[in-house]
Amino acid sequence: MTLRKRSVLIAGHPTSVTLEEPFWETLKDMAVARGLSINALVEEIDGNRDGNLSSALRVAALLWVKGQMPA
Repeated sequence: MTLRKRSVLIAGHPTSVTLEEPFWETLKDMAVARGLSINALVEEIDGNRDGNLSSALRVAALLWVKGQMPA
């Protein structure tokens, strides 16, 4: 599975996140469904996370696909 590194802004600060391509695709779908940019979605998930950001993004994508996270 291909890993993809993307730069995102969180609270105005750039950071990079590496995820597998299917997770980025799901996060994009989540953002579109909610009328958000990827940066805004990542920032929201970042504000509610307990572990590291990559893990939090993967869990959010999984919960959304399973219908356990609102669009």
